Amino acid sequence: MSRRQTSRVARGASALAAAGLVVLGGAAPSHAEDEVNIDHLESADGVVSLVLAVDGIPGGATVDPSSVRVEVDGRSVESSAKVISAGDVERTTVLVLDASNSMLQGGKFDAARAAVETFLESAPADVRIGLVTFAGDIGEIIEPTTDHDAVRASLEGIELRKGTSVYDGIAEGLDLVGTEGSRSLLVLSDGGDTNSATTLDVVTTDATNERVVVDVVSLANLRNSATMADLANTTGGQVIPAERDALGTVFSAQADALAQQLLVTFDRPEDAAAEVNLGVSVDADGTAFTDSAFVSIGAAESGPDVVESGKALVGTPGMLGGALALAIGLAGILAVVVGGPSKSSAERRLDAYFGESGGKNSKNKGGGADLKGSAVALTDKVVSADLEFRISRRLAGAGSALTAAEWLLLHAGIAVGLSTLAFIMNGPGLAVLGLVVGAIGPWIYLKFRHSRRLNKFNGQLAETLGLMAGGLQAGLSLPQAVDSVVREGNEPMAGELRRALVEQRLGVDITDALESVGGRMNSKDFEWIVMAIRIQREVGGNLAEILHTVSDTLREREYLRRQVKALSAEGRLSGYILSGLPPAIGLYMTFANPEYIRVLYTTLPGFVLLGLAGFLLALGSFTMAKLSKVEV
Repeated sequence: MSRRQTSRVARGASALAAAGLVVLGGAAPSHAEDEVNIDHLESADGVVSLVLAVDGIPGGATVDPSSVRVEVDGRSVESSAKVISAGDVERTTVLVLDASNSMLQGGKFDAARAAVETFLESAPADVRIGLVTFAGDIGEIIEPTTDHDAVRASLEGIELRKGTSVYDGIAEGLDLVGTEGSRSLLVLSDGGDTNSATTLDVVTTDATNERVVVDVVSLANLRNSATMADLANTTGGQVIPAERDALGTVFSAQADALAQQLLVTFDRPEDAAAEVNLGVSVDADGTAFTDSAFVSIGAAESGPDVVESGKALVGTPGMLGGALALAIGLAGILAVVVGGPSKSSAERRLDAYFGESGGKNSKNKGGGADLKGSAVALTDKVVSADLEFRISRRLAGAGSALTAAEWLLLHAGIAVGLSTLAFIMNGPGLAVLGLVVGAIGPWIYLKFRHSRRLNKFNGQLAETLGLMAGGLQAGLSLPQAVDSVVREGNEPMAGELRRALVEQRLGVDITDALESVGGRMNSKDFEWIVMAIRIQREVGGNLAEILHTVSDTLREREYLRRQVKALSAEGRLSGYILSGLPPAIGLYMTFANPEYIRVLYTTLPGFVLLGLAGFLLALGSFTMAKLSKVEV
């Protein structure tokens, strides 16, 4: 958008002179006469629109819009013109009114208020008008609106105060006038600035950069007129010194200038430069009036943008490898989910021993194993015996029916799947994060399930010992007492003791079978119970009484444990929130504002910061966990 900055009040000079405007010093004001003015210009979609002010034509001659002619760099172009009506161009004027105590002298404020009311009555209905009053500080502020009555009503409540902050008032008006369409300020003051926080140079620069015309009406103050001249001249406006009685004429001329503006439109010449010499002329009473300006009409429309393909994040081999890994991972997940849990290695050996692998199963072997069986078999070969034992124990403690090989296959599938999904969504940086989450997440979930099952198991110990002690007092043997708990107890205690009974029936000593339960569940309390049973079997004694005593001790310890857990809940919750908040915010920002956070996983300093943040977060989480954990 480009605009030649010129004053609409100045263009009403002839009207002011006819009305007998009296100027300090006894001389007539130097107003531009006998000319038209390009007041505002904008270009969009190859069509140039400009606002042409014709109120400066002397004698109030009638202007024929059809006589408007436009030249671009000296070449005539076809154009059309009409008197501006509502909706054609957004026009905004902000009145900046002095409300200092000095305006009381000689009834200047009443005259100013009457002049503003005259302007509000005469201005076209589509013009948005705002109001800013000032004294020692900013007073009444009315946003630009086409409801002129609302602005008029606000004049009644203005209170005069001490001080004169002219520059602050102009700065507030510049903020209020907006950025679109034809815009101007009309400032009325009777004195020099005394209180402003800003300066004349600052408001002059702002008005020039924002292309806002600033016209100043100076009431009986020659020094103020000279001071404000640079502001008005730089922005294309003018300082008009006036007496109180002439204010109504000044503001009426301003309103008439708005009512007489023409809207001229023409198609932008295809071969024209972005900045051109624009000339506009119009005929009135047989005389041609012309204005010209060096303006910007925008660049010519270009063809469709050609989007150049960027550099691929990875090469073709990498993409094929990623696709293969994704296929393997998804196939593993699908096989485990659809096929359900398979038999453990011990169960498979028993089936082979008892000959249950024949028949249909042997036929399947002859035809080749299914997808799930092949994947599990391959994983079973890779997993070492020690790793398989530890994983199987953790899975059993968590109550999962998966074997170690199935768990690892599912784990790998989740890690690869998350990594590939993250890579598709946001490149290799997020893919690394997806791989880390996929590798750590399942272990955290398994640990959570085991911990929850262990807590439930420990909570049932006292009740279990009571049942066993009751059975022993009734004359049952230890295996029979355990069997009574299996039949009458709840999970997970009943399930674990059932497994111990199965092992005992296969030849394992009952204490060894119970010790395996404590190992699978990682329950220190249950291991102590087994130790007490072993000692009793070796040295003798009343086992039922021992179990009753241990049961009472466990109840007291469980009560104390729960009390400590309740008292430390606030600290643990704070630790969870403080530890989880940074990753959660980082994940949210990755999707909400990826450009903002991309630097962390696309640059070396970003990786360093991520590593440092991860280390500090882990250290803080460890410290808070130790502080909030109380051993019972």
